Amino acid sequence: MFESLGDRLQNALHKIKGYGKITEDNISDMMREIRLALLEADVNYQVVKEFTNTVKEKALGEEVKKSIKPGELFVKIVKDELTELLGGESSPLNISGNPAILMLVGLQGSGKTTTIGKLANFLRKKHSKKPLLVACDVYRPAAIDQLKQLGKQLGIEVYEEGKKDPVEISKNAIIYAKEHGYDYVLIDTAGRLHIDSELMEELQNINREIKPQEVLLVIDSMMGQDAINVIQGFHESLTLTGVILTKLDGDTRGGVALSVRHLTNVPIKFIGVSEKLDGLENFDPERMAGRILGMGDIVSLVEKATEVIDEEEAMSAAKKMHSGKFDLEDFLKQMKQIKKLGPLENLIKMLPGAKKMGLTNVNIDPKQMAHVEAIILSMTPQERKNPDIIKSSRKTRIAKGCGLSVQEVNKLLMQFDQMKKMMKQMTSGNFKMPF
Repeated sequence: MFESLGDRLQNALHKIKGYGKITEDNISDMMREIRLALLEADVNYQVVKEFTNTVKEKALGEEVKKSIKPGELFVKIVKDELTELLGGESSPLNISGNPAILMLVGLQGSGKTTTIGKLANFLRKKHSKKPLLVACDVYRPAAIDQLKQLGKQLGIEVYEEGKKDPVEISKNAIIYAKEHGYDYVLIDTAGRLHIDSELMEELQNINREIKPQEVLLVIDSMMGQDAINVIQGFHESLTLTGVILTKLDGDTRGGVALSVRHLTNVPIKFIGVSEKLDGLENFDPERMAGRILGMGDIVSLVEKATEVIDEEEAMSAAKKMHSGKFDLEDFLKQMKQIKKLGPLENLIKMLPGAKKMGLTNVNIDPKQMAHVEAIILSMTPQERKNPDIIKSSRKTRIAKGCGLSVQEVNKLLMQFDQMKKMMKQMTSGNFKMPF
C-alpha cells in the first residue's frame, strides 16, 4: 500500500538528509517535490496546501536552525505532520455494550459484506469473544446467502429472517444475542449505488432503534476523492463513529486515507489489506506514517506474529536452536507458522530500512515454500530428525515421492545445514556479519 507515494516521499527526504544547513531555497525545492507526490497520490488540494505550509514553517523555525543534524530533524517534522494528517492517534472500537452492537453501512460494491466477516473474525481472535453476524441487507440478490457463506467459512453464526423488515430483524437479533451469550452483534445493512433518501431513512431507523456503539462506514479506497463526499453524506445523516477503508492492498494511490480525518473529522478505524478473511488491520496513524516513509512497522509485525504463532512451539524451537538439536521436523513446523502470517514480501516491507536494502521489490514464489514442504513430507520421521543419514538412494526415493529432482533435495539439505551452522554461531556468540 502507498508504494508510489512512499517512494516519492522517501526519495525527496533522502536528499535533504545530507544537507548541513536548511535554507528557504532548498526547503522550497523539497516542498515542491512533496507537494507533487501528495497531489499525484490524489490527496485533496486544500489538505496538501495546509500540510506543506505547516512543514515549511516548522522546518524554517529556530529549532531546526540550531540542530546539529537539520536534515534528520526535517524528516521527523514530516513524519509528525503526516501522523497528524492521518488522525494523530489510533481510535479504538467502542465495545462497551453487552452485547456491543456494531452497525456497518456503505454503498454497494464497497466490500461491506466481506468486511463484516473480516471484522467478526478480527474481534473473535483479538478479544477471544463470541460475535454474531446479522443479515439486514434484504434487497441485494444473494446478500443473505453471501453472509451465510462467510459465516460458514469462519464458523460464526449468522442471524437472518429472510426478506423481512430490517429494523425488526436487527431488534430481534439483539434479543437473540443476549439470550445466547453473544458478545458482539455485527449488523450488515443494505447499500445502494449512491446515497438516496430511502437508504438513509432505513439506516436512521435501524440506528435509532438499536443504538449501536459503533456506526462504521465501509468505503472503497480506490474511489479517490469521491470517497470524501460519500463519507460526508453518510456522516450528516448517521453521525459515523469511524471508517473502514477497503482495498488498500490494491493499486490505490492512498489519497483518501490522507484526506479523510482532516476533511471529515471521522477517524479511520480499520484498513483492508488483503482479500483473505484475516486481511483486516487496526489503523494506527503513527505506524502508517512510518510505513509510508520507509521506517518500517515492527510493532504491527510483532502483533501479527503474536496472533498466529504458537508461543510454546516457538519457545521449544528456540531451545532446540540453542542446543543444536533443531531438525527438519522443527523446520517444517516453523514454516507452517510463518505461512499463517501471510505473504512474506508484505512482512519484509514492514522491516525498517527494507527499501534501502532493496527488499521492497522482493517477490517470494509461494511454490518454492510448497516445494520445500513437499520434500520434507516425503521423508521418513527418522530422516527428518537425522538429515545426515540421507544419502544417494534415500535422496532418489524422496525426489520421486515429492515429484521434484534430486538436485532440489540436495539444495534443501545444503541450505538447512548452512542454517544450522549459522544458528550455532549466533547462539555461541561467535557470529560475524557477512560483510
